[in-house]
Amino acid sequence: MALKILDTCVNCDVCEPACPNQAISLGEDFYEIDPDRCTECVGHFDLPQCIDPEHVESDEKLRDRYTELTGLEPA
Repeated sequence: MALKILDTCVNCDVCEPACPNQAISLGEDFYEIDPDRCTECVGHFDLPQCIDPEHVESDEKLRDRYTELTGLEPA
């Protein structure tokens, strides 16, 4: 599942530079996460930094996306 920024976001600008896949960008009202770039932090962190239950994806798909984005195999 891709990460999700809630509508309670205060646009503090902390999440965008923290995203290892540049999946976060400023949307119309608050930051948004591009599910096509989100790997749930696979290859970067042990646990996802946030979760969106509307975008459930398999571990295999997330690992494949990480490889596509970075050219590396996740640890």
